[in-house]
Amino acid sequence: MSVETFVRDALSEDVGRGDLYAKVAPAIDATGTIVAKCDGVLAGALYADEIARLEGFEIDWHFKDGDRFSKSNKLATIQTDSHTLLKCERTILNIILHASSIATLTKQYVQILKPYNCKLLDTRKTRPLLREFEKYATRVGGAQNHRMGLDDSLMLKDTHLRTIEDLADFIKKARSAIPFTTKIEVEAESVQGALEAFMAGADIVMCDNMDLEKIVEVVSIKNSKYPHVLIESSGNICLKTIEQHAKCGVDAISCGSLIHQANWIDLSMKCD
Repeated sequence: MSVETFVRDALSEDVGRGDLYAKVAPAIDATGTIVAKCDGVLAGALYADEIARLEGFEIDWHFKDGDRFSKSNKLATIQTDSHTLLKCERTILNIILHASSIATLTKQYVQILKPYNCKLLDTRKTRPLLREFEKYATRVGGAQNHRMGLDDSLMLKDTHLRTIEDLADFIKKARSAIPFTTKIEVEAESVQGALEAFMAGADIVMCDNMDLEKIVEVVSIKNSKYPHVLIESSGNICLKTIEQHAKCGVDAISCGSLIHQANWIDLSMKCD
């Protein structure tokens, strides 16, 4: 979904058949200031700017996407007429709140991984129809997107593997059926499963819900025999455990919690 389509739908959801306030009060010049009521990382400016473009006003940003802000900071100023400002207020705030909350939590994970040569990835555990928006927010927070959907990489999870009798043969057939640039990732829940994925020709092996000692063993096998294969660690990883996974030497760690465990930060708009 394009940014324009997303914000049009978001505005339409809130405005409905028309803002009743505008039917009663005359339009006057108005200024709105978005104020932080807690610390955080800004995200959502890209989408808020699209609302401004569609509605014919500009937002003067005092911070940009990815910047840290503190409680009481003024994030942005909007000058337009009162009808337009009050019509767009809640949609703009919801977008910034949602995106900034994800970016703020993501940044905490990124800071933990900073000493390690390990990428932070998001997952497909997103709210329906909000995938592009929520994955944009994780990027702003410093993560790298995992696949956007089923069409941009071939990932064989445990449910897929139960339907496959010969993994090596399946991957060989897949190479001729999928685009040349597409990677194949195989999920493994044991060292033996990882070894089978290595031998079958996987590009990426995901250690899913695997004990740390076993992940270290998988990384050792990769380093000695399959250095071209990437190792991803995944499965109920949180702020308290992510560093332990990074210390195992994996190439990447994927966390659904970047999105589904993000608590909304507090922002408000003051009108003059």
